[in-house]
Amino acid sequence: MRSHVILAVFKRNVSSYFSGMLGYLFIVVFVVAGAFLAFNQNFFADNLANLDQLSSQFPLLLLFIIPAITMTAWADEKKLGTDELLFTLPASDFEILLGKYLAVLFVYTVALMFSITHAFVLSALGNPDWGLIATTYFGYWLAGGALLAAGMFASVLTSSATVAFVLGTAICAIPVFIDRIPGVDTLLKDTLGITAPLSVGGHLEGFTAGKVAYSGIFYFIGLTAFFLYLNSVFIARRHWAGGKNAGEMALHYTARVACLAVALLSFTYTLAVAGGDIDTTSEQLHTLSKTTIETIKGIDKEKPVTIQAFLSPDVPQDYVPIRKELRDKLREYDQRGGANIQVRFVDVEPYSEAAEEASSLGITPRQIQSETNGRFSLEDVYLGVVLTSGFDTVVVPFFDRGTPIEYELTRSLGTVSKAERKTVGILTTDAGVFGGFDQRTFRSLPEWQIVTELEKQYNIREVSPDSKIEAEVDVLLAVLPSSLTQPQMDNFVNYVKEGHPVLIFDDPVPLFNPPGLQGAPLEPKPSPGGGMMGMQQPAEPKADGGRATSLMKALGLRWDVSKSLFDLRNPHPRYASVFPKELIFLTESDDDKDDSRQIPNNPIAGGLQELLLYYPGAISRDPETRLEYIELLRSRQSSTGLNDWNEITRPGMFGGRQMSAPSTYTPDDKRYTIAALVQPSGSSDGEEKKEGIHAIFVADIDMIHNVMFDVWQRQMYDLKIDNILFTLNCVDYLAGDERFIDLRKRRAEHRTLAELERQKKKFEERRSNEEKKADDEAKQAVKDAKDRLEKILADLRGEMQKGNMDAGTMQVRLQNAAEAENRKLRQQEEEIEREKNERVRKVRIETEQEIRKIENGKWKWAVIVPPLPAIFLGIIVVLSQVFNERRGIAKDRLR
Repeated sequence: MRSHVILAVFKRNVSSYFSGMLGYLFIVVFVVAGAFLAFNQNFFADNLANLDQLSSQFPLLLLFIIPAITMTAWADEKKLGTDELLFTLPASDFEILLGKYLAVLFVYTVALMFSITHAFVLSALGNPDWGLIATTYFGYWLAGGALLAAGMFASVLTSSATVAFVLGTAICAIPVFIDRIPGVDTLLKDTLGITAPLSVGGHLEGFTAGKVAYSGIFYFIGLTAFFLYLNSVFIARRHWAGGKNAGEMALHYTARVACLAVALLSFTYTLAVAGGDIDTTSEQLHTLSKTTIETIKGIDKEKPVTIQAFLSPDVPQDYVPIRKELRDKLREYDQRGGANIQVRFVDVEPYSEAAEEASSLGITPRQIQSETNGRFSLEDVYLGVVLTSGFDTVVVPFFDRGTPIEYELTRSLGTVSKAERKTVGILTTDAGVFGGFDQRTFRSLPEWQIVTELEKQYNIREVSPDSKIEAEVDVLLAVLPSSLTQPQMDNFVNYVKEGHPVLIFDDPVPLFNPPGLQGAPLEPKPSPGGGMMGMQQPAEPKADGGRATSLMKALGLRWDVSKSLFDLRNPHPRYASVFPKELIFLTESDDDKDDSRQIPNNPIAGGLQELLLYYPGAISRDPETRLEYIELLRSRQSSTGLNDWNEITRPGMFGGRQMSAPSTYTPDDKRYTIAALVQPSGSSDGEEKKEGIHAIFVADIDMIHNVMFDVWQRQMYDLKIDNILFTLNCVDYLAGDERFIDLRKRRAEHRTLAELERQKKKFEERRSNEEKKADDEAKQAVKDAKDRLEKILADLRGEMQKGNMDAGTMQVRLQNAAEAENRKLRQQEEEIEREKNERVRKVRIETEQEIRKIENGKWKWAVIVPPLPAIFLGIIVVLSQVFNERRGIAKDRLR
C-alpha cells in the first residue's frame, strides 16, 4: 500500500464533506441528538453525573447518523460517473477503499470530538469519572468505526444516495439488533452454544462501564474488516462480472465471506471466553483488590479450595452482566490461585442432573421474570457458587443485582481457607430474629436474612437473656433489647459492662418488625398468647418502662425513645414526592465538607455511600461518661427534625397504636446522631483493645430487616444502599476481623449532580421555612381562639354568679354556652387548618416549579451549548470560502 495514494483519496473525500455545510450539518445534528439523549428527564431523575442515558441509546443514534455520513461515499461516484475515472488512476482498489474509509472515519471522529462537550456539561453539573468518560468515548469511536464500514457497503450497492441511506440503516441494524432477532438468539445459544453478546450494544456495555475488553476491541475491528472486505469484493466485481466464470467467482467469494465471518466470530468468542481487559475506572473496579490477592496467597497448599459455579447458560437481560462478571472473576481466581484453587463451571438446566447436584449442595434457583420476543415468562435461574476445602464449606445460593461479586467470593474464600470461624451470638428478644411461630396471629415468622448473611462468615448461635450470659461468642448482636424484662435487661447490661463486644439495634418505631408498633419501646409487651379473646395471660412489663435507661447509662448514651427523625430532603428526585419524610437517606456528604457528612469518615462507615433508614431515633453522648464516643451515622443539619410519638401515632380502633402522618414537619438546625461506637478512651489510637465497654448502638432496626435486605440485594427501585454492608462492617470491627471492610466499600463513587443539588437546596430550605411559618401561625391562631373561648366562658360564669339563679340552672346555661362556643372553636380550627394546608400546598407547588425551572434551564443549556462550536466553525469556514471566491473577482463583476 502506498501512503501518498491513500492520503490523496483521503484529502479528496474529506474536502468534499467540509467544502459546504453538509459536513457541519452532520456534526450539529449528531451533537444535538446526543444532547437530547444524554440529558433527558431520566438524567435529572437519576441525579448521576454520567452518560448512561446516552450510552443506552447510542447504537440507535448510530443507526441514523452513520448512513448519513456514508451514503455518498460510493453512490455519488456512480451517479456522477467519477468512479470509472477513479479506478483508472494508478491506484489499487484497496488503496482507494482505505482512503475513502479513513475519510468517513475522520468525519465521524470530528463529530465525536465535538460531542465531548457533553462531558464538560457533566463536569459543570457534577464530578464525573474521567477515566470512565474516556473509555466510553473510545467505545463510541470503535462502534461508529465498525458501522461506517457497513454503511459504505450499502453505498457501493447503489447509485442513489437516498437508497444508500435506507440500505445503510437496514444493514447497520443487523449488528445492532442481532441479539433481538427472533430465532437468532435461540440458534446461537442453544445450537451453537455461543453465550457471548454479538450485538454492538452488548460489546459497547463493557466500554461504558469503564472496561476496555480485548474481545470488544477485536469485535469492532473484526466487524470493520468484514464489511471492508465486502466493499472490496463488490468493487472488484467489475473485473469478473459478466464473464464466463461469473457464477463460479460468485460462489468462490461467497465461500470466502462465509469463512471470514466464521473465523472472526470464533476468534471474538474465544477472546470473550478467555477474558482480559484494561480497567480505567477511578476505583479500579474491574481489577482484583489487594485484599483478594492476599487472601488467595494465604490459602494453605495442603488444603486447596474447590469452587463450583452452578450457572444457567441463558439468563434474563438484567442478569447477563452479573453472569459474565462472575465467570470472569472466577477465571482470574483460578489463574492467580494456581494449584491452590480449582474452579469448575457447571451449566445448569432446570430438572437436569446438574440441577439435582446443585440442589444437593444448597444451590436453589431463583424465579425471575424475563421477556422474550414480547412475551413475559418466569424462568428458573441458577447463579450460585459452592466453595469447599479441607477446613470448611461456604454456599452462596444466588448472586443478585446488588451482590458485590468480588467481595462475596473473597469473603467466602477467606472463610473456607481458615481452620476456625469466629462466632456471633444473637440475643433472644421480641424482634424474633430467628423467626418462629407467633401464637397471637397463628402464623410462622421467617428468619431474618441477616442471619443467613452472617452464616457465610461466622458460626451463629442463639443466646438467651433469661439467666447470666456466659456464652463464648466473639460478638453479641442484640436487636430490640428495649423489649427485655427487668431481669433479662439486668443480665444483658452486666454482660455489656464486662466488656464483651456488643452490636445493638433498637428503634423508637420498629415498623417492619413483627409485631410492628406493638414492639415499640413505649408500647407494652404483647401478650404471650395461648388463650381465648380477653383471656390471654398478661405480659411482663418491660425494663425501665421500655426506655432502656440502665442500658443507656452503661453505654454512656442518651436516647429519648419517644422521638423519631424525619428528613425533608431526598437525594433521589424521582421518589421525592412518593417516599415519606420518615424514610431517611444518608449519603457521604451534603456539600463536600467533612463536617457535613452523614456517613463520617471512620474505619467502619467511611467509604460507604448511601444508607436507608425508616423512623430512626436520635442518640447523644452522656456528658458524664468517660467512654470514647465516635459518630458512625448522623442526619443532615438543615432539613431534619424530630417528631414525638404522639404526633406520628394515634390510638387504634381495637386498642394499641396505629400510624398517623403529621400534618406538618418542622425541621430545626441540629444534626442528630443515629449510630455511634462507644469504647474505652484511646482504643482507636492503634493500641490493643482496652478493657471496658465495646459496643455499637444503632437507633433503627428497620435498616437490617428483610425488607431492606431485599432492597439491597435486588437493587429495588434502582437504589444501591449499603445497610447490610454497614452491619457486616460493625460485626467485623467488634470481632477484630477487619479483612473485608475495605473490600465492601469498593464500588463506583456515587457521583451526583452536586451543582444542581446546591441550587435546589435554597428553594427546599425556603419551602421548609414557609411550612414551619404556616404551622406556627396556625398553632398561634388556634391558641388565640382557645384563649378567646376561655375568656368568654369566664365572663359568662361571672355574670351568672352575680344573678339570682340556682346552681342547677347556672350549670345548664353554662354547659349550653360552652357547647356553642366549642362548636365555633372547632369550625375556626377547621378553617385555620384548611388555610394552613392550602398555604403549604401553594408553597410546595411554587418550590416544585422553581426546581423544574432550574432543571429546564440546565437542560436548555446542556442542549444548546454543545453544538455551538461546530456551528461557529462551519460559519467561519463558509465565510472564508466565500471571501476567497470573491477575492479574485473584478469589482465590476460583483453584484
